[in-house]
Amino acid sequence: MKKIKKKLFKGILTVLPVAMAVLAVGYLMAHRPGPSKEAEKESITSLRIIRVPSVKLVPNAIGFGVAQPGKVWKAIAQVQGTVLSIHPRLKSGEMIQKETVLIQIDPREYHLAIARLEAGIEETHAKLQELAGTKGNTEKLIKIEEASLALAKKSFERTRHLLKQNAASRDMVDREQRTLLQQQQAVQLLKNSLALIPSKQKALTSGLAVQQSNLEQAGIDLTKTTIKAPMNCRLGDVNMDSGQFVRSGQLLFKAHATQVTEIEARFSMDTFRNLLDEEKSRLLQPGVNPDTFKNLFQNMSVLVSLQSGDWSAQWNARIDRWRETLDHKTREIRVVVAIDHPYERAVPGIRPPITQGMFCRVELKGPVRQGRLVIPRSAVRNTHVFIVDPENRLQKKQIRVDFIQSEFVVVKSGLVEGERLVVSDPAPAIMGMKVSPVNDEPLEQHLRDISQAKGTEK
Repeated sequence: MKKIKKKLFKGILTVLPVAMAVLAVGYLMAHRPGPSKEAEKESITSLRIIRVPSVKLVPNAIGFGVAQPGKVWKAIAQVQGTVLSIHPRLKSGEMIQKETVLIQIDPREYHLAIARLEAGIEETHAKLQELAGTKGNTEKLIKIEEASLALAKKSFERTRHLLKQNAASRDMVDREQRTLLQQQQAVQLLKNSLALIPSKQKALTSGLAVQQSNLEQAGIDLTKTTIKAPMNCRLGDVNMDSGQFVRSGQLLFKAHATQVTEIEARFSMDTFRNLLDEEKSRLLQPGVNPDTFKNLFQNMSVLVSLQSGDWSAQWNARIDRWRETLDHKTREIRVVVAIDHPYERAVPGIRPPITQGMFCRVELKGPVRQGRLVIPRSAVRNTHVFIVDPENRLQKKQIRVDFIQSEFVVVKSGLVEGERLVVSDPAPAIMGMKVSPVNDEPLEQHLRDISQAKGTEK
């Protein structure tokens, strides 16, 4: 019995701590405090912004084209003959000054032709002088023969009167009449000869004019045996040598003028019109006459640049003309700009002479327009933009675009200077959401630089 009580007591001692622990846990679970509730916080999105700048806008248009010489001289032989000598620098790529004698063709044949023509002219002059003398002599002879004719008429009349008085025979009258007729014939022959002299003089004078024109042409041909550079130029391919026989019309070489280099650049018509104000842009239509075109673009500045790797060069240029038609495929306008004295403006290691075949970038800059609002193209979404309001909340604004250039948009209405424009993508874009604006100063400065077309000829 004692053993049973002892075992029961040990069992109670074992179970009691466990039961007390369970009760304690149950009590704690029943009386533990609930989870604390914190106030809900609004999420904030970081967005890059710029303050909309008002700038002195310089509208520009950028096109590309290949440099070509303003003039190309094709040296074509205008006379034939053997080449006696050529200039030692008559080689491809050489620079030649104006009036430099480049080729001398054998002139002896042309000297002989001139001598023959001069002799023929002298002979014709002598014949004209002879005709003039003949005319004078004939006129004198006519006077003498007419006097003789008058005497013959008197003698014939006397003899015929004597015949009526039977004081002369019929044979005597016939002889006198024969003498009268012979004298009349002599006078008529002289008059006929005198009448032919003007036509002979005219024929000789006409022949003299032909000979003189041939002499003049022979003199011109003689000058063509010496080929001189008509301008400062750079030689192209040369296909001849001394001692060679050249024929009239044969191409000897080509040379490019160094006075002016031209680039025909292409621009879209809309971009080109952006250079002008609204009033002038209406005048820019296909077929506008050259004078009107020059007046429209007389205040434009032109910058031609060449880029090769990390090296670049620039030249100031001028608008010379535009081509008569638009490109029918691309609807682009083709404008020819000119660089004056490109070789004189070359700087070794900085700006080379711009030569044929160089692919160039052409930038046209219009007159400054004050107080224009510009924003990045990437910030425009269809016809609206996102801004951050004074309470740092995202808002949407409708804008009107004046025109678009390469990287920026010119705003006509809908924004004011200094507004905080969102330039990053607010995805998702929830109107009124809280924003933490981060000012992108480098982008804003870049926008100012490109819209004001900073940069001049180096």
